[in-house]
Amino acid sequence: MRLARAPCERGASVARTGSELPEQSTGLLCQRAALGLRGSRALSRIVPDNRIRSRIMEQMPSGGTVEKALDILYCLHESQAPLGVTQIGRSLSLPKSTTYRLLAALGRRGLVDRDPRGRYQPGMALVTLASGLLERDPVVVAARPVLEEQARARGETIFLAALRSGRILVLDKEEGSGFLRAAPRVGTELPVYATAIGKLYLALAPDAVSLPEGPIHAFTPLTCLPGPALDRELARVRSQGWASNLDEWILGLTGLAAPVLQAGRLVAAVAVAGASSRLPPREHGRFVQEILAAGRAIAERLEGRVA
Repeated sequence: MRLARAPCERGASVARTGSELPEQSTGLLCQRAALGLRGSRALSRIVPDNRIRSRIMEQMPSGGTVEKALDILYCLHESQAPLGVTQIGRSLSLPKSTTYRLLAALGRRGLVDRDPRGRYQPGMALVTLASGLLERDPVVVAARPVLEEQARARGETIFLAALRSGRILVLDKEEGSGFLRAAPRVGTELPVYATAIGKLYLALAPDAVSLPEGPIHAFTPLTCLPGPALDRELARVRSQGWASNLDEWILGLTGLAAPVLQAGRLVAAVAVAGASSRLPPREHGRFVQEILAAGRAIAERLEGRVA
C-alpha cells in the first residue's frame, strides 16, 4: 500500500521538537490509523524523530489501545527471549509510559509474566485461553480419538492442522514412540510450500491460502520453491489426493498428509511425521492408506456418523 505524503508547508520541518506538534502531524495521524496492527513500526520510517513520534502515538484514538496491547503480545511471542520495557517500546515505536501501562494491564490478567530482571514474556493465561478454545473446536474434538489410535498403532507422530484466520495452524497432535519427535508444536504456523499440509491447501483450496509476499526462502536444500516444479507437485497432489514433504521443511523429517473433507470442502488435514529413515519412500504406500483412512474417520465424526 502506498501512502500519500502528509501536506507540509514549505520550509516546515518534521524534526521540530517544540511543545506544539507540527501541523503535518494531523496527516501523519491519518497515515498511522491506516497502517493497521503493525503500523507503529512503519511510523518510525515516516517520522524519524522519537519525541514527535511518541506524541503522535499518545494522541491516537482510544480504540488504538487494544491494537497496541495486541502488538505487545505478538512482539513477545515472536521474541526468542524475554524483553524489557525499553526494548518493547522501541520495537513498536511506543512511548515508554504507554508500554509500561499496557504491560501492567496485561500482567494483571496473566497475559504477560515479568521475570526477576524486569523483563517480560508471554503469560500462562494465554495457554489457558488457547487450550479452552481448542477443547471447543469441533474439528479437534472429532480428531482426538483418531489421532490417539493412529499414533498408538503406528508409533509415529500424528497431527492435525487447519486454516484459521488465514494461516495454517497445528491444532492438535499425538506423539508416537519414535526417537525423533520433531513434529511442530500446537499453534505453529505451517509454511504453505514446504509442508505436506501446506501443499494440500495450495492444491485443494487455492482460494483460501496464498504464497507469502516478498522473498521466499528454502528451509532446506530440498525445499520445493514456488515455480514450475511446485506447480507440477500440486497437480500431482490434486490427482492422488494426498501430499508429501520429504526433508523439505526440516532435514531428516518426512511428512505425509491427507485431507479432511466435508461436502467436498477441505476443512482440515491430518498428517504423519517421523524420521525420514523410518518413513522411506518404499513404505509410503502403506502409510498413505492409513492416513487417508484417518482423514475419512475424522470427517465421519464431524458429520456425526460416529458416536
